[in-house]
Amino acid sequence: MNITDPIADMCTRIRNAVRAEKEEVDIPFSKLKSAIARILKKEGYVHDYKVETLEAGNVLRIKLKYARKKPAIVGIKRISTPGKRVYLASTEMPRVLGGMGVAIVTTSRGLMAGHDARKANVGGEILCEVW
Repeated sequence: MNITDPIADMCTRIRNAVRAEKEEVDIPFSKLKSAIARILKKEGYVHDYKVETLEAGNVLRIKLKYARKKPAIVGIKRISTPGKRVYLASTEMPRVLGGMGVAIVTTSRGLMAGHDARKANVGGEILCEVW
């Protein structure tokens, strides 16, 4: 199966797993997806993530976070798509839900959260927003 937008696939898998109240979700591994999972862990949206080797290939296993049966990830949305890329300067970085969420941005200095990109004064492509 050929996936044209692997980041949107990752967002959809996480969204579906949260709605089904799953403990963890398996996603086909890539370095970019691993970096996104690292940011989600750093920002407190997931407990942990790890790379596991299976017969079919490497899998990124993300352990989801819940507090009193309420998920830490309420919503996750893909912003920049392969058909419509969205690039913003550091001064235009969005504040997701007034700072309650996080935008994940790919910059010239690597993948980082939107507020970190704003502090570092670098712009880039907005991959997704999580709240």
